[in-house]
Amino acid sequence: MNFQPPTAQGVSIHGPAGSLEALLEVPQVPALAGFAVVCHPHPLFGGTMQNKVVHTLARACQEYGLATLRFNFRGVGASAGSYDEGRGEIEDALAVVAWGHERWPDAPLTLAGFSFGAMVALGAAARSTPSTLITVAPAVSRPEFGHVVKPACPWLIVQGDRDELVDIRDVRAFAERFDPPPILAVMPGAEHFFHGRLTPLRDQVLAFLKNEEAR
Repeated sequence: MNFQPPTAQGVSIHGPAGSLEALLEVPQVPALAGFAVVCHPHPLFGGTMQNKVVHTLARACQEYGLATLRFNFRGVGASAGSYDEGRGEIEDALAVVAWGHERWPDAPLTLAGFSFGAMVALGAAARSTPSTLITVAPAVSRPEFGHVVKPACPWLIVQGDRDELVDIRDVRAFAERFDPPPILAVMPGAEHFFHGRLTPLRDQVLAFLKNEEAR
């Protein structure tokens, strides 16, 4: 049966710098597997919750049976506030996580993000209790993110080998810092924005979620 994407519902979430603009999407399944918070790329370089990679991450989570929350960081779209060098953006993500936990008490949390948003998700994972973490093309060299704590949950990194903005060598070295290291899935031919590779990206994320469920 073909997956029927859920209708996106606009919601406003109280954040530390004011209201955060968000989109809630709840798949039609007998029982939700949990919820996912998906973080977008760098606010100063056009990143928003409408980014195609962010949308693809959300879609994969929905196909697995997760409700998803995409949101705009402070200062993006209708979200209040202004860019805060990653620190405030982690607080924004945690506010969205808290909103999700209020709506679905005790539901498992998946944190996901792309580029700058991947590092925000990683930072938020250190202060929440996600069941899984998904980071796509993580901006490991961004100066906003110095000290990184490895999450206790299963962690997937997806990285294109032709990424023109995030060097795959830096990502490999970053992953190797941790013991045990996260799962690193290298996608051949994929550039930073995964042009023409969004479907394989979705499949990779969905396979990871299903594999972790089977463990």
